[in-house]
Amino acid sequence: MVEISTSYARNIFKQFMKFGLVGFLAFLIDFGVMVFLTEVFGLNPVVSATVSFIVSVLFNYLASMRFVFSRRDDIGRFREFTTFIILSVIGLLINDALMWAGTELVYIDYRIVKIFATAVVMVWNFVTRKIFLEAR
Repeated sequence: MVEISTSYARNIFKQFMKFGLVGFLAFLIDFGVMVFLTEVFGLNPVVSATVSFIVSVLFNYLASMRFVFSRRDDIGRFREFTTFIILSVIGLLINDALMWAGTELVYIDYRIVKIFATAVVMVWNFVTRKIFLEAR
């Protein structure tokens, strides 16, 4: 059995709370842009969700790498950003698959599906960014 020290658990908790705050702000941007594009411009919710996701990813990169994760010295900023984008694109695919399935197959309101999709992608983002982007 793996034993986790109290200080390590506390640090992970603090980091996850920062991640949650940045993620919440990114969610507000994501959700707001999605609803705006869908309601004002009449875009398909999946298209709106894609555009809003991209906008929020740019904010999320800047805020996450500044306030949440410690930068690795062994990779350059271009590689860091590229890795962040690749992980985010996978998150986008998860997001869009859930948006499509929820709205087109199950007929749930797109706003409710977006909240669920965001929770799933949030877990994906934290775990993968911690593994691939954070200094060890």
